[in-house]
Amino acid sequence: MKITRITAVPLSYRLPEGKTVMMGIGSTLKRDAIVVRVETSEGITGYGESHPGRSPGAIVSLIHNTLAPLLVGMDATDVVGLWQRVHRMQLSSHGLGAGAALAHSGIDMALWDIRGKAAGMPLYELMGGARKRIPAYAGGIALGYQPPESLAEEAQGYVARGYRAVKLRIGDSVENDIARVRRVRETLGDGIDILTDANTAYTIAQVRRVLPVLADIQAGWLEEPFACNDFASYRQAAAITPLVPIAAGENHYTRFEFAQMLEAGAVQVWQPDLSKTGGVTEGMRIAAMASAFRIPVHVHCSATGLNHAACLHFLAATENAGYFEACVSAFNPFRDMFGTIFEVGSDGCVEPPSGPGLGVEVDEDIFKRYPIIDGPGYVVKF
Repeated sequence: MKITRITAVPLSYRLPEGKTVMMGIGSTLKRDAIVVRVETSEGITGYGESHPGRSPGAIVSLIHNTLAPLLVGMDATDVVGLWQRVHRMQLSSHGLGAGAALAHSGIDMALWDIRGKAAGMPLYELMGGARKRIPAYAGGIALGYQPPESLAEEAQGYVARGYRAVKLRIGDSVENDIARVRRVRETLGDGIDILTDANTAYTIAQVRRVLPVLADIQAGWLEEPFACNDFASYRQAAAITPLVPIAAGENHYTRFEFAQMLEAGAVQVWQPDLSKTGGVTEGMRIAAMASAFRIPVHVHCSATGLNHAACLHFLAATENAGYFEACVSAFNPFRDMFGTIFEVGSDGCVEPPSGPGLGVEVDEDIFKRYPIIDGPGYVVKF
């Protein structure tokens, strides 16, 4: 079964006026996504998702004009060989370029969808896992910079829906962040896991002030306090307290950058994104490397139901799997445009789809509703 065609479809959705969410990387204006279609000689079509990387047009161009010519004609089930072709011709000769990793991630995800469809098996089963309940936290673009009472009310709403964990956006100011996390803990009580994400907005001086408070409220982790390559600050932060794990990984590409993170010894929670780090194939390698050091993997999920489905399958087949990041964004039509991919139960858990491959039925007519919108997706706060 040969690859006959690879197509990338960029999608955009502008948030309604005044409905932005503020967080460490700025205020949201729109959501972008890229759906990748891989067609084969046997008539089986697979779908995946590439993260747009704030520049969806550039990633689409990479897929169409650089990677597709390398891969068309190759065996669609040879995910290792295809990954190696991209590594040899693009990643290894031009560094671990984020753009190429984003682009191939969607292709690789689509290839796994094809493999599952060809075998008549859901992805989790093809990967060696089983359909099971997976703990989920309320994440996505939500729970941002807002008054403590408003934030606590929003968090309480997710708990009422069944979630037993929520992720708060911090990285505003130390004073505001402390007031918010304390108020949410007071409101939710001790039985709910509170996770925090600074979106790379902190300095080490700010982390020294915030981490003791996060330890006091028993936060589950502090995610991405610094830039992805600032290992010096990550090492210092990890030494401040053993009570709050440091998390990172959504902005690390391929197993090679995760190996650097491992060598730095500063990140206790790994968060690869299957639409960014190199797809399902590379995600499996990263999880296996982490398992040897008893590091939990809590995948980061992106925009569409395709990535959410891939993450659910991946976690169901990963020994050291942690939380599923459930997108609870109020304005993300991409999450549900192919139907409901996950439903949280009263136990705070979700399950992967049961159909073959990713288990997602893609209706391409929906793409017409979301033509690409040029320009930035966030307005920076500095």
